[in-house]
Amino acid sequence: MNLNDIAPGQHALVQKLCATGSMRRRLLDIGIIENTDIECLGRSPGGDPSAFLIRGAVIAIRSEDCADILIRRM
Repeated sequence: MNLNDIAPGQHALVQKLCATGSMRRRLLDIGIIENTDIECLGRSPGGDPSAFLIRGAVIAIRSEDCADILIRRM
């Protein structure tokens, strides 16, 4: 499963970060590491990007980048 698979209101734990390069660095900088709790807060009207609560901050992530964040549901 990846981060695109959770619906608004659901929580998940990060299992693995598959992104590379500068996007990997950005995701690590905002705290997306193994076992981080992420809550989906909602999706934009067009469906992309989605808003997530990560370590107390609301972060919008594009669906192409969400595909690189492997998760397990809580």
